[in-house]
Amino acid sequence: MKRPFLTLEQAREIRKSYPTPFHIYDEKGIRATARSLNSAFGWNPGFREYFAVKATPTPGILKILKQEGCGVDCSSLTELMMAQKCGFSGREIMFSSNETPAEEFRLADQLGAIINLDDLTHVDFLRETLGHVPETICCRYNPGGTFTLGESKEGFQVMDNPGQAKYGMTRPQLTQAYTRLKELGAKEFGLHAFLASNTISNEYYPALARILFETAVELSRETGCHITFINLSGGVGIPYRPEQSANDIAVIGQGVRKAYEDILVPAGMDDVAIFTELGRFMLAPNGHLVTTAVHEKHIYKEYIGVDACAANLMRPAIYGAYHHITVLGKEDAPCDHVYDVVGSLCENSDKFAIDRPLPKIEMGDILVIHDTGAHGFSMGYNYNGKLRSAELLLKEDGSVALMRRAETPEDYFATLVW
Repeated sequence: MKRPFLTLEQAREIRKSYPTPFHIYDEKGIRATARSLNSAFGWNPGFREYFAVKATPTPGILKILKQEGCGVDCSSLTELMMAQKCGFSGREIMFSSNETPAEEFRLADQLGAIINLDDLTHVDFLRETLGHVPETICCRYNPGGTFTLGESKEGFQVMDNPGQAKYGMTRPQLTQAYTRLKELGAKEFGLHAFLASNTISNEYYPALARILFETAVELSRETGCHITFINLSGGVGIPYRPEQSANDIAVIGQGVRKAYEDILVPAGMDDVAIFTELGRFMLAPNGHLVTTAVHEKHIYKEYIGVDACAANLMRPAIYGAYHHITVLGKEDAPCDHVYDVVGSLCENSDKFAIDRPLPKIEMGDILVIHDTGAHGFSMGYNYNGKLRSAELLLKEDGSVALMRRAETPEDYFATLVW
């Protein structure tokens, strides 16, 4: 059963200063998650989590993660600028982008970030842009086809379809890229791949690791390049639904370790550092979207209208994604009513829940929408003139800090030319 990290009493007190809707993050949970990840991969001396800034681009969050030893993975100019302003520098920054403008490569190079190239043509584009290639460089791999994992009664489980993804290089292109980069002066090489999203399986990372470790051994032998790190990227998911079981990061870490010892160590590559980019795993469970019931409607279905909308959380509207909902103060009440929980956008997809069993909801009840700490606020937008909400931090001592104020109409109009 999912339980919120926020109580009704806390939410009522917070609402006095910060009207709903707002996103709130749990500092204690964030730190505990970071420490569990670092412990799970502590066997690898060079391990580092590069938190995906796109998941939660909030300085207050990034600074907490920096204190816990994490780096950041950036994919745009402004994310690089934010990382710099938060105190990240050099190899604490991974720059993974695609269709990258020259100015973004320039800033990444100025910051000393590790640049992760998405395409073979980017090798010479990078050299032409910078006048050199960095001594440390990474390439993104796309093995194509479909990625399957494990065997069930129905056969192999299809996890995702890399062959339809726009990211990464083919296997022959990796050899060409490494060879060319070495000719241009690169000395340390990395390998990166992302094959599946939000997996609820302790086997995903170890399976991905084996693919990348075997590929790294082949590339090292083919090109003579010194591969010093392998980035397993993201993909380790969370249980959005209460009936789902959470991944065990300790088991995952040991699975990757077994692959490391089976493949890299015998090849004499026991100096390879392991990197991860677990934005969703790190933050999603540690964030809530808090909203108030403001209307009810009784037509062909029962509707509860809340003061949040898809502009605050897009995932249900664009993916049909499930997010659990708790009515604060009614955590143990029977879920004997069925509602669509909806926002106020002029779009019929603006629904946080469809036919969801919930306790009876009264106007003024405070609802918590779970697992919004990653890809929640960050995907917000201003459709219908909706304004982005505040972001708050529930600190370890129980106090609440403002990390981002709510937008105002003046913010919305600021870029207009009348």
